[in-house]
Amino acid sequence: MKNVKNRVLVAMSGGVDSSVAAVLLHEQGYEVIGITMRLFDNPFKNSNVLNKSCCSLDDVNDARKTCSVIGSRHYYTNMVDQFKNKVMNKFIGEYQKGRTPHPCLSCNHSLKFDSLFKKADELGCQYIATGHHAKISYINNEYKVEKAKDNSKDQSYVLFTLNQEKLKRLLFPVGHYSKEEIRDIAKKYELSHAEKPDSQDICFIPKGNYRDFLKGKVKPIKGSLIDESGKKLKEHDGIHNFTIGQRKGIEIGGLNKKVYVKEINNESGDVTISENESLFEKKLIADQINWANGFIPENNLKVKAKIRYNAIEKEAILNLIDEDHISITFDDPVRAITPGQPVVLYQEDSVLGGGIIKETISIKEKSNV
Repeated sequence: MKNVKNRVLVAMSGGVDSSVAAVLLHEQGYEVIGITMRLFDNPFKNSNVLNKSCCSLDDVNDARKTCSVIGSRHYYTNMVDQFKNKVMNKFIGEYQKGRTPHPCLSCNHSLKFDSLFKKADELGCQYIATGHHAKISYINNEYKVEKAKDNSKDQSYVLFTLNQEKLKRLLFPVGHYSKEEIRDIAKKYELSHAEKPDSQDICFIPKGNYRDFLKGKVKPIKGSLIDESGKKLKEHDGIHNFTIGQRKGIEIGGLNKKVYVKEINNESGDVTISENESLFEKKLIADQINWANGFIPENNLKVKAKIRYNAIEKEAILNLIDEDHISITFDDPVRAITPGQPVVLYQEDSVLGGGIIKETISIKEKSNV
């Protein structure tokens, strides 16, 4: 179907952000079509649990009600199998290897956007839109992902995999508003879910306990908890139970100090623990690289790098190793660099690109003697 210039397909989870995204685009004169994706079979019947997740009947109804208010069509599509294969199985596989994945990134990159563009083309939509808190600018013939107005809700970190082809057809309307303003717009339209709480957990793990979710789904790589000298302290039941920087659940008899996970070896099964000071490193290697503008930047470029969703970006130097590997050297040591997590690079408020952390490189400080 030939795309209609002002027709937009809006991904609607049933939350207030995506609902207001549809409302704002309607106000701007777009022909809005809503779509809700069923991503997994949610076994929880308690609505208090579901409110913190997604894929409940209430969520679907909230999306439909919003479309009814603005006179838009609404579609509901089953993507349970695709979500399991591309997101849930990858999540399990990464923990199996002792890495800490970011499932929302996998969902955006491997599933949501590609599926939305395909459906948009079927429905003749020129654009797709989501409720992400981010902005898209167009400067000097280049599209850029930028931080949202509400820095506390900014989601640009999980959007570094986008490219120019997708960005030219993407709209992020809520990125120009604070969360308070978003809720005020929802109240103005008398949306019943205007005060609906934000999702806090991984959507397919509503109770937040990923270890329970992994039970029976991984083949445990067992090994030992060791100290930095290599001394064996105790055995453990599998590296999937640990993540870099973790303290909770590490009980070592006889130790009179706080200890944390410093390193996970998926070959030997050894999990190295240390005091907090040893978690700080300056250099990492990343792969699975994407540059949002499609061009490889210059070598030894000064950037700001962010190594986890809730972290503050830090000053660093970008070094190009090869087409799919970069190193990032921070000006000052950062805590708990975690393989499997994205490292996202910024220049001012714009996303330059990023990759997935592969390993940490220890830099021995030179002696002044």
